[in-house]
Amino acid sequence: MIYDIAVIGGGPAGLSAAVQARQRNRTAVVISGDDRDGPLSKTEQVDNYLGIHGVTGPELLKRFKDHAETMGVERVTGRALNIMSLSGTFYISAGSELVQARAVVLAPGVVRRAKFPGEAEHMGAGVSYCATCDGMLYRGRDVVVAGRSAEAPEEANYLHGLGCRVTYTAPVRPEELNPEIPFVKAAKIEVCGDGKVTSVKADGREIPCDGVFILRSAVAPNDLLPALELKDGYIGVDRDMATNIPGVFAAGDCTGQPLQISKAVGEGQVAGHRAAEYLDRLDREQKA
Repeated sequence: MIYDIAVIGGGPAGLSAAVQARQRNRTAVVISGDDRDGPLSKTEQVDNYLGIHGVTGPELLKRFKDHAETMGVERVTGRALNIMSLSGTFYISAGSELVQARAVVLAPGVVRRAKFPGEAEHMGAGVSYCATCDGMLYRGRDVVVAGRSAEAPEEANYLHGLGCRVTYTAPVRPEELNPEIPFVKAAKIEVCGDGKVTSVKADGREIPCDGVFILRSAVAPNDLLPALELKDGYIGVDRDMATNIPGVFAAGDCTGQPLQISKAVGEGQVAGHRAAEYLDRLDREQKA
């Protein structure tokens, strides 16, 4: 199935964009990782969202999600890893799934995490971002999981179940991690190897391995779309929330400050509306 609009991010901006797309009778899918990684899920109380006072962040997020579900918005759970455009269709790799859409709204929140030393140099040569995609390649081999997302322990457990020899590294050992998996406490890692990964240094401690799974909550937008233009570290957009790439819009924290729920919801509404208008225009041109 080719969706009309794919939304990257399941927070206020993304859900607002998806609801607006459905209001314009366009099919919409939200691609998002674990809700626990989002800032709203960690907010104890929201007092500055007009008309809704004194709710917790998780309560407000549930209202947003319920609204989107009622409107017929579909959801794919997983991190968007890359986006390709071909013949008017965007192909989005989300975990082990491939989602197709005619337009895209980027709403991943703020993703500014710099790559680890050695990470970029070993992409495709031992560095992976998806356990379900690449796990079988490392069955019976040593791998390191750098856990930087709420669902990382689950993916590490999956690799362990496949028969990979997993070492998990993170600042804190997660409760969900299989007790059989060795844990190395570390805030920073370095990917090492000459042409291919041979080890990972976790706060200086060297761990020999054949591959490393770096599991973040989201991929930086300009890694998803290398041609995407940034402004002061944020995605550059115009008043229609359109980026420099035709058919790609952006909304929420990823477009800049203020990093507020109401701003995210408003920008999401505009992005979803303009994405639908963009498709309306394409459809008219094709019929002419």
